[in-house]
Amino acid sequence: PGLGMHVEVKDPDGKVVLSRQYGSEGRFTFTSHTPGEHQICLHSNSTRMALFAGGKLRVHLDIQVGEHTNNYPEIAAKDKLTELQLRARQLLDQVEQIQKEQNYQRVRRGL
Repeated sequence: PGLGMHVEVKDPDGKVVLSRQYGSEGRFTFTSHTPGEHQICLHSNSTRMALFAGGKLRVHLDIQVGEHTNNYPEIAAKDKLTELQLRARQLLDQVEQIQKEQNYQRVRRGL
């Protein structure tokens, strides 16, 4: 009870993209328009961690990147999309993700 995490995400330029407090369970997403490595910092909100679970805290981190993070059934229901419209949306998202990955590779190579 009362245990939670503070999550802060910074882009490659050090700009804070996300800064938010979560409870004992949570999920976060963020969108960055800057290619490159991002920094994710997790901080416990408790100063009494030594008393909790023998001083240990378990964090499960499942990182998903790109269009795979979209919940398409939820999008279809919200936007009232037909199956064909939903598939077109998925394909457009995949094309956009490929473009982003190509741009990222160009930046990494300095082109």
